Amino acid sequence: MQAIVAAKNLHKTYKSGGVETPALRGVNLTVAPGEFTAIAGPSGSGKSTLLHLLGGLDRPSSGEVWLQGERIDDKSPVRRARIRLWKVGFVFQAYNLIPVLTVLENAAFILELRGFPPGERLSRARAALAELEMEDYAERRLNQLSGGQQQRVAVARALAAEPAVVFADEPTANLDSKTGQALIEYMKRLNHEKELTFVFSTHDPRLLEHVQRIVHLEDGRIISEETVN
Repeated sequence: MQAIVAAKNLHKTYKSGGVETPALRGVNLTVAPGEFTAIAGPSGSGKSTLLHLLGGLDRPSSGEVWLQGERIDDKSPVRRARIRLWKVGFVFQAYNLIPVLTVLENAAFILELRGFPPGERLSRARAALAELEMEDYAERRLNQLSGGQQQRVAVARALAAEPAVVFADEPTANLDSKTGQALIEYMKRLNHEKELTFVFSTHDPRLLEHVQRIVHLEDGRIISEETVN
């Protein structure tokens, strides 16, 4: 079976003030369709950098990134943006929501960019919010929400569009135990029922207990992998 995501000898070096800081050092990784996989490692190990490269948000210093059989790291910014719109869902640590929009409008935003009719996009957004117990907040603005509630809106936005793969950077980090567990169960259900592929970065043992595979990253290198479930 062809990998849905593949990284080939990825290197990423950041430059600032004449100083070079390596973030990734020769990472090779393949993710099969339908996987529920976590990238684990200490802060500064390169987890977020790897997710951003796999999803086409950034380009590697060298190496290749493939998504559904298409190489994306060598594409123009416009082409990579279109690939992200139609194939990739992101859940960011910083939420990246739009303050001037309501909760419902934020959850429907990707579907709007894709050109879905208003009725369908709002219906799908409401369904995603309901799964995360956020339907009662649909007409609120972001400044009326806690950090954990904003994180749930960010998750709803990514999942409402049912992308080919979801990259989630510490998705449960700002959630209490009950809400975090509910989110994990929701994502697992989408994984099982719709064969939606998930790749997480996480420190959360609650999430690590549910993934199929854990990729351990340290100092920008994969040091081990283990199959869990």
